[in-house]
Amino acid sequence: MKRLPIHYKILIGLVLGITWSLLSQKLGFDEFTDDWISPFGTIFINSLKLVAVPLVLVSLIDGISNLTDMSKLSRIGGKTIGLYLLSTVLAISVGLLTVNLVDPGSYISEEKSEELKNAYASDVEKYISRASDEKEQGPLQVLIDVVPQNIFDSLTNNGLMLQVIFFAFLFGIAMIMTPAEKIKPVKSFFDGANAIFIRVVEIIMKFAPYGVFALLAGLNLDGSLFKALGAYVGTVLFSLAFMILVFYPLLIRLFTKIKFSQFFQAILPAQLLAFSTSSSAATLPVTMECVEKNLGVSEEVTSFVLPLGATINMDGTSIHQAVSAVFIASAFGYDLSLTQQLIIILTATLSSIGAAAVPSAGLVMLVIVLSAIGIDPAGMVLIIAMDRPLDMCRTVVNITGDSTVASLVATSEGEKIGEPVNKS
Repeated sequence: MKRLPIHYKILIGLVLGITWSLLSQKLGFDEFTDDWISPFGTIFINSLKLVAVPLVLVSLIDGISNLTDMSKLSRIGGKTIGLYLLSTVLAISVGLLTVNLVDPGSYISEEKSEELKNAYASDVEKYISRASDEKEQGPLQVLIDVVPQNIFDSLTNNGLMLQVIFFAFLFGIAMIMTPAEKIKPVKSFFDGANAIFIRVVEIIMKFAPYGVFALLAGLNLDGSLFKALGAYVGTVLFSLAFMILVFYPLLIRLFTKIKFSQFFQAILPAQLLAFSTSSSAATLPVTMECVEKNLGVSEEVTSFVLPLGATINMDGTSIHQAVSAVFIASAFGYDLSLTQQLIIILTATLSSIGAAAVPSAGLVMLVIVLSAIGIDPAGMVLIIAMDRPLDMCRTVVNITGDSTVASLVATSEGEKIGEPVNKS
């Protein structure tokens, strides 16, 4: 049992939680469940909230400071970062468009939606007041809210995550502009802190099966919820498939001279490994080998573009966050305004830059997105059990996006890609 992969354990927790919920409704265990089981679900969600702010702060600062010297980025750096940001924003937009068209949350009955709101939306009145205030604010209020007056206040409130991200960007860029010898102790601190918080997330995720069981056991499940979850999974998979089968092939077709079938055949080993490991970081060596050896992209490009992509380019993860945020909001009976959906784009884009390239890190990033739009992160109970299989799929999108950008950058630098490099 100890060697059973975590995603199987979570599925077991899912099945047991649903079974317990159905039995408790029939046998009258509701009070016992509320008093002795559901609190452990709350503890699990609180643990994810606990690590969200510090993880984003240190990982963003660490990732940005790794660029070391802005002058060396030159043309390749500018093209790479620009393409990564553009593809991430487009990926999030695809996810938002799809989830708004499908609206999987609408499959949940009004009674169930009201029940979820009462059970998990702890700040309903605050949310309503905030939504009313947004209508009275100016068009640039979102930008004003991004810049904190006091970073220490921002660090104590998950709902002010954009301010933390802004500070992390400012701090990281300042580190790049400061002589290396002066920031060496600071850089070492953030390197170590980032590694520690990744381990903290791994520790928390070991208790995910129990948290999922406790959260689902306390839900009064009905058929509409299962239909909504099916529609949600379908929406995520469709959005991911669009990137793999339409968007990336279109870029390859328009800006390179290789066929997309040749491109996918070249990176297939990396895609299969990404699917099995759910980790862009673990797949990185294979991705680099596939792009360099099978596509003929120079080592100069692959050694810069792909490691950077594993850090800041998370198209699949960003799609998942956007779809999940809208779905959870809809399940709770909230209609997100255009401003809030723009906040999702901004928050998901920026948080994806700080997302650790390890399995289930997207769950922590989802806490950030939900908090930014005023939704209780406890709503993740609706989708957390499906995270692992979806994580496998979105990691494939992540590394495919990295490989696409590497191909585009190489082509723009005059390289003739598409010819495999013979191994000596």
